[in-house]
Parts: sequence; C-alpha cells; structure tokens
Amino acid sequence: MTSIKQGTVSVVVPMYNVAATLEQCLTSIESQTYGDLQIICMNDGSTDLSSDIAHAHAARDGRIVVVDKPNEGYGATVNRGIAMADGAWIAIVEPDDYLEPTMYEQLVASAAAVQDASGRAVDVVRCAYWRVFADASADSGETRASCPYIHRVNPASQPFAIGDSIELLLHHPAIWAGMYRREFLAKKGIRFKEVPGAGWTDNPFLIQTLCATDAIAYVDEALYDYREHDLNDAEALAARSPLVPLTRWNEMMDAAEALSVTDTRVLDALALRGVNYAIITASAADPNDAQVSDLIKKSMARLDPERVFGLAALSGGAKQQFARIRGIEAPRENKLARLGYLVGEAAYRVRTNGAGFVVKNVRSRLNRL
Repeated sequence: MTSIKQGTVSVVVPMYNVAATLEQCLTSIESQTYGDLQIICMNDGSTDLSSDIAHAHAARDGRIVVVDKPNEGYGATVNRGIAMADGAWIAIVEPDDYLEPTMYEQLVASAAAVQDASGRAVDVVRCAYWRVFADASADSGETRASCPYIHRVNPASQPFAIGDSIELLLHHPAIWAGMYRREFLAKKGIRFKEVPGAGWTDNPFLIQTLCATDAIAYVDEALYDYREHDLNDAEALAARSPLVPLTRWNEMMDAAEALSVTDTRVLDALALRGVNYAIITASAADPNDAQVSDLIKKSMARLDPERVFGLAALSGGAKQQFARIRGIEAPRENKLARLGYLVGEAAYRVRTNGAGFVVKNVRSRLNRL
C-alpha cells in the first residue's frame, strides 16, 4: 500500500465576521511545520474585514485560496470547501481558533505510522485540544484547560473502531481536532447538514464519520486551540435556539440507524447526549412552547428507558426528568455506581487541570441553577 506521508492536507476555514481572530488563525495554519497544505478560506458573506484579511494572506502565501460568496450558513460553506479540496486529507479550522505548530505534521505522521504497522489506510485521525478562555488577569489574556478526553482515549491497538475509545463521542464533537481522508468522505457521501447559521451541524457529522469506519487513529496530545466564551457555551446556544440541540441529536440518531450501529457503547453515548440535550432544552426554552415540548417528548421516545436508567453518568435528577417526560416510573437509583462515576470524574479533572479549574467549573454551573 502506498505511503501517505506526503499527502496534501486541505484545510477548510469557514469565515463569517471573524476579523478579530482571523489573523491569528491563518498565521497558525501558514506556520505549520507540515508545509504541504491547501488552505481554503470560505467567506460566507462577511460584512467586516474578514475578506480583506484573508486576501492579504493569500497575496503572501500561494497555498491560500479565498472564496467570497453570499451567506449560506456553516454547513453549506464547509461543504463548498470540501468540494473544492484536492488533498489526501480534509481538515476544518474554525476562524476564531488557532493551531499548535506541529498539528498536521503529527496527524499525518500518526496516520502513516498506523498504516505502515497495520497495512490498513486510516480514515480519520483525531487529537486532543486545548480549551481557551479569555482571562484579563493572565499575561497572555487567556487561560487554557485540556479537553475532557485527553489521556482517556486508549484503544488496545490502532486503527480502532469508535466503540473501543468511546470518550470521543461523550464530549464536545470537536470535529476540527483532526482530519479526514478525502476518499473516505466521498465514498460514504459524508457532508454537513445545510441549515441557517452554525446550527450544531458538527453533531451529525461526528456520527457520520466516527461510526462509519473502524480505521480511526488518535494522537494523545492537545494540538488544537479552541476558544470558548464561557463554561456554559452549550446552554447559551440552546437559550437562543431551543429547537437546535435536539433537532441535531435526532439527526445523530438517524445517522446511527442508517449505519446500523449496534455497539452498546455507542448507543449509551447517544442516549447520554440525548437526555442531556433534552434537559438543556427544557431549562432554556419557554415551558409553554408547544413545539419545544413536542420535540422533547418525541426525542425521548426514541430511547430505551432501561438503557437510560443504567447510565451512571446521568444524575438521579436527570433520570427522574426523563421518566416524567416518558410518563413512566424511574427505578431506584444505583447510588454506588453514581458515586463511583463522580469520584472518577473529579479525580480525572483535578489530575488534568488542577483543583482551581474544577472549582471554577462547579461555581459556573451552580450560578445558572
């Protein structure tokens, strides 16, 4: 099998009014130690200086192409970029984020090493990432915390199927923390949902990619820097568009069904996300909104109660809320299993990010109760 060590990485950068951060983003891509890049800047009808900044970079770097087009939304914009790509790999970089210098060098090297060792082409390569928060008290103006799955993705061998490292499905989709073999996306017909705005379209894309292959590779190092506005980004987004989270979750379920997923670890992960999204939606939406209430009921009807009640990652309150939505009685909670889960999570978070960040996270969540 031909080595992929010199494969071009096509980096799609969807842009909409991101002038404040685009300079840093593009510079971090241009400065990658892996130079074989095609950088596709898709300007989705920006009204600020985003296009000017991207064209200035293109004038200095021949690897960059800029496409200015009317506003269509995130999904359609990324799809256009993917269609233009001619590299062996497709990568996506959010324009308010930035990359560690060796990101693509390490991802390509990992894919090549796994292929050389196993004789199998890798379809998806993922890595860990940094969560970046604005912090006026820090010299850099930012503080960072590692993502919730670093050091937890430990497959017995590589490449692997997602069930063997389920942590990649339990947290933020983080689809930008990695890259995808272009032939794999084309063969499977994988594209983003084309809806207005950003629309959480990364959720179904996560399932379409990670559940459609058993050839995933992983680099256990934070190579992508993801800016978060606060510790409750998901809740804030749900408050603005309460139908979006569960609509995208239903598309995740549809994708899993289309792929005939039967792995109980994957189904557990989908159930956990579904109940959490339902709770976020219920807390953010108008309780008298019949459309939202109907979506919540229909969504929860897709889940097996026995599966939900067996999830130690769900609190007793969440299970009670699920039971009320379904009109059934919740069984007695397994408090020992729940305690074991909480102790394990606390120990992991203190070990990876320190007690100070854990306390800050808890306070942030208590403040919204």
